[in-house]
Amino acid sequence: MIQNFGLKALQRMDPEKAHGLALRALRSGMVAKWSDPVPTILRNRVLGFDLTHPVGIAAGFDKNAEAVTPLLDTGFSFVEVGAVTPRAQAGNARPRMFRLASDRAAINRYGFNNDGMEAIRERLIARRRGGIVGVNLGANKDSPDRAGDYGTVLRHLAPWVDFATVNVSSPNTVGLRDMQAREALEDVLARTLAVRDEVAPRVRLLLKIAPDLTDARIEDVAEIALATGIDGIIATNTTLSRDGVRHPARAEAGGLSGAPLMTRSTRVLARLATRTEGRITLIGVGGISSGADAYAKIRAGASAVQLYTALAYEGPTLVRTIALDLARLLERDGFTRIAQAVGIDTFRSTPG
Repeated sequence: MIQNFGLKALQRMDPEKAHGLALRALRSGMVAKWSDPVPTILRNRVLGFDLTHPVGIAAGFDKNAEAVTPLLDTGFSFVEVGAVTPRAQAGNARPRMFRLASDRAAINRYGFNNDGMEAIRERLIARRRGGIVGVNLGANKDSPDRAGDYGTVLRHLAPWVDFATVNVSSPNTVGLRDMQAREALEDVLARTLAVRDEVAPRVRLLLKIAPDLTDARIEDVAEIALATGIDGIIATNTTLSRDGVRHPARAEAGGLSGAPLMTRSTRVLARLATRTEGRITLIGVGGISSGADAYAKIRAGASAVQLYTALAYEGPTLVRTIALDLARLLERDGFTRIAQAVGIDTFRSTPG
């Protein structure tokens, strides 16, 4: 009841202000911890990590690593902070976050606003150890060498994270998505991998891509990922499409997230899974708000999933709801462990 009251109050506020208050509530211990047993069917080894269940929180929610431990205590099996850039930057002018309640969606044009790698490193050092934590790597908008920024952030934060994600897919930094083109992508991944291999070979390196790529670009991404030997791909970031969105705020510039992204992002995920045939770990994100949504991503090829926008509408207990519903769906379909369902609709035809 307390959560529902607080959630309704937050939903009447400016979205960015509400987001800040939600982080404060987490830090102050106002959000209940998940202490109940997690169904064993959900256990899986992903990227070398033993996950109690596959539901993590996506980058963007805790940009500045302010609530890592509370988020883990709430029940997320892993947390991704950021995006983090070498230097602090304010991001784009406000307003830059729009809630599209009738579509269960949001549009943001934050522009990699964050406190910078030095401040975020101090928070990661100070936090209580434990839990799987990653960092979303970004580039300063005025950087003379954007491709080099990813390695710079990784070099500073690698000792305190378990995985790092090269984010070349945000639509809110002009020209950033151009780095998904083949030659540019090969360059940024090679340079970031070189830093990873030098300073922290144990850190898993992933790539986050846009949901708006053409089939040809998706093929390129799959080939490059396999050739470079990165550890995984996160599919996907927000979209520039407004297909099916009716809220008046649909005209606002920025990346759309939430329910309307589900079909588009899952299509990209499935295409990657078909092309890579299980040879690279895929994480599904985009439009998940139920156990059925998470199950669709897993059947399409995801070994784990991430949430963000749905939390604004459903509250922090959503992670528990999704995980428990997912367990029931797996049992209904005769699976005894979640790994059997990964990619069953794409590159696999029978449980294994």
